[in-house]
Amino acid sequence: MKILRFAALGAATALALSACSSGSGASTTPSAAGTPEPANIRLWLAGGDTPDSLRTYLKTEFAKENPGSTLTIEQQDWGDLVTKLTTALPDANNTPDVVELGNTQSPTFTNVGAFLDISDMYTELGGDKLLKSFVAAGEVDGKNFTLPYYFGSRYMFYRADVWKEAGVEVPTTLAEFNSAVVTIAEKNPRNIANFSGFFIGGQDWRNGISWIFANGGDLAKKENGKWVSTLSDPNSITGLTQLQQIDLKASKAPADAKDQSPWLYLNDTDTATNTDKTTTNTSLAAATIMAPGWAHWSIGDLSEKDGKPVRTWNDATFGTFVLPGKDGGAAPVLAGGSNIGISAKSQHPELAKSLMRIIFSPAYQKMLGESGLGPANSDYVSSLGTDQFAKDAILSASNSKLTPAAPGWAAVEGSGLLEEFFSKVSQGGDITALAAEYDAKITPLLNGVS
Repeated sequence: MKILRFAALGAATALALSACSSGSGASTTPSAAGTPEPANIRLWLAGGDTPDSLRTYLKTEFAKENPGSTLTIEQQDWGDLVTKLTTALPDANNTPDVVELGNTQSPTFTNVGAFLDISDMYTELGGDKLLKSFVAAGEVDGKNFTLPYYFGSRYMFYRADVWKEAGVEVPTTLAEFNSAVVTIAEKNPRNIANFSGFFIGGQDWRNGISWIFANGGDLAKKENGKWVSTLSDPNSITGLTQLQQIDLKASKAPADAKDQSPWLYLNDTDTATNTDKTTTNTSLAAATIMAPGWAHWSIGDLSEKDGKPVRTWNDATFGTFVLPGKDGGAAPVLAGGSNIGISAKSQHPELAKSLMRIIFSPAYQKMLGESGLGPANSDYVSSLGTDQFAKDAILSASNSKLTPAAPGWAAVEGSGLLEEFFSKVSQGGDITALAAEYDAKITPLLNGVS
């Protein structure tokens, strides 16, 4: 039997929401002066990315803007966020008023009417200055339901000294990158066992799809009102073929490895060492990894030398660069980050809108950047800084993409099918046959059925 799925869970209570309910949040009782009655509203933040200083700012500013009202911030773990949202958003008595959720999770919830239509606030909150791919993830039929909260685009972190020892220059095209990391792995200048020129996990589809995007492919497209998985598209096959050669010739990552932590770097003692410098694992030594921009905070003691980032520990020299495109420039990469919106069932929508105005204010946008999180509004990306990390974060974001804005995308992510597919590709599987097999599995989920 086909079951309509909501955020990959098929919760019956969630299905009570419909697209028409998106604008039907209960109105806050107005005071005699026409302003909302004081109340406490709740903001759900996902994970610990938003620093305490920013949380304090939100609560303080909200109280100033809304005398007598208070803001309660509740942190939710990423691992069970979808489950909690599926249960809480349809329940007017228990729903959070404002919610942060992953940008790739947004389409599933917006398509079933879980969020308030805030199209009338779009221009006020930043309009066309907001990151377009994130805006699209929160749109349904041209209306805005969630907007970008912060971004973290992906780029390369590499051991510049090891690259130099291998006689390889920073690449300017995708083909040069593909060749360079294979060369580094083959030369293995420090003779390390299980050494990777570029470490990318077999199941790491979030980085792996960059090769699909860079060659003009995509994960899915809409045809005749239906979403269709497009792993079999010729451009996607080209990108997957390039990725497979990297998997086989440049990376020693396990077939079941997912997104990799940023401390996987070769150091001068010939081991990969984590940021507290206490744990080593020679099987994970690598010259290059790909990670979201905020990963640079986890790599260790970094400073600037001659305008380039340098890690001072053991005199190891690190650098960064964006994944180059097929014809140069920045390749399209998957942008990490979050969207934010107002629950359609919020009983205090006017107060929730007040909070959104604070979040999208110049002051808060700059605070995001100063904390290493890409601001939603492009006018404030300079707050990320002027070092190489900031430059590469901004450059890679300029051409970033998101996963398809299909109603069942969360179901696709929750199914583990992409992990299975990329793992099989990494092990040398028949790409054409695998693409056809997984297109057939993914297409129904994209459209909310199983």
